[in-house]
Amino acid sequence: MKLVTFHSPYLQSPRLGIVFGEYVLDGNIAYTALLREEGEEDPEILAHALLPSSMLSFLRRGRKAFDAAEKVLYKARAFVNNEYGPGIVYKLGDVRLYAPVPRPGKIIHTAGNFREHAKEAEKAKWEFPIPQWISFLKSPSSIIGPYDNIVYPKYTKELDYELELAMVIGKRGKYITRERAFEHVVGFMVFNDITARDIQREEMKNGLLNFGKNLDTFAPFGPYLVTKDEISNPHNLKMELRINGEVRQSGNTNRLSVTLQEIIEHYSWVMLEPGDIITTGTISGVAAFRENPEKYYLKPGDVVESEIEGLGTMRNTVVAE
Repeated sequence: MKLVTFHSPYLQSPRLGIVFGEYVLDGNIAYTALLREEGEEDPEILAHALLPSSMLSFLRRGRKAFDAAEKVLYKARAFVNNEYGPGIVYKLGDVRLYAPVPRPGKIIHTAGNFREHAKEAEKAKWEFPIPQWISFLKSPSSIIGPYDNIVYPKYTKELDYELELAMVIGKRGKYITRERAFEHVVGFMVFNDITARDIQREEMKNGLLNFGKNLDTFAPFGPYLVTKDEISNPHNLKMELRINGEVRQSGNTNRLSVTLQEIIEHYSWVMLEPGDIITTGTISGVAAFRENPEKYYLKPGDVVESEIEGLGTMRNTVVAE
């Protein structure tokens, strides 16, 4: 299942969407229509309880919400044929997509898990080592959608990109073992960790990773939350980032030096909640670690395409502040 948060032209508000081919269905309104057809006395109330209109509420409902969404998908063709009234179905390309989880409780960002990225840093003589298990929190206020603009802030001259895989937590847990880790993961997304390298460099002199990673618009992700049942092997997904059509990063999740389950285990010393996001760290090819990096840093007008096999492609344009 592919899930989105989209702007409903019918209700003029963000809504949970279920993707069906080139269409998106408003899950809550669609399920209300099905319950009404079944003769429920208060279909709106029951639909709100079982298939809410927001992604976080949906994830917190757990299995019952997914069962309701499956019923909507089963009837998707009838919805597309407009058999259930207005406000339910839209062409996917005609609506704005927000980040699938617009306001997660926390984003745990990890680094150093793709060893080629660490090696390229050494080769470029980056001042700071990139060992495994670096972590920091990414601010929810930095989140944008898969096609929104990345704002080039006036405080930096070294704006960089980092393509990553993001895991979305679907089940609450703490001290999770790697053997049971995927029981707590609902699905995956494309993530781009936008970074102001000059700010990062100054902060890391004090051992910090803060504003250089957390300025506004520095966390595009999406375009979908793809549930784990759709991905046969998350440890073998092609990854590619392009700037104006030129490939800058190319890799595969099979190059991770740790497993996704180990990442979940390692960071579950804090309580993980539905909607929380944990990233893998990036593959090689970032601008900062190339020869003549100033040629490769992002500039206003650049179009950044971030793609992971099976998860979709984001397209974000860089604009001046």
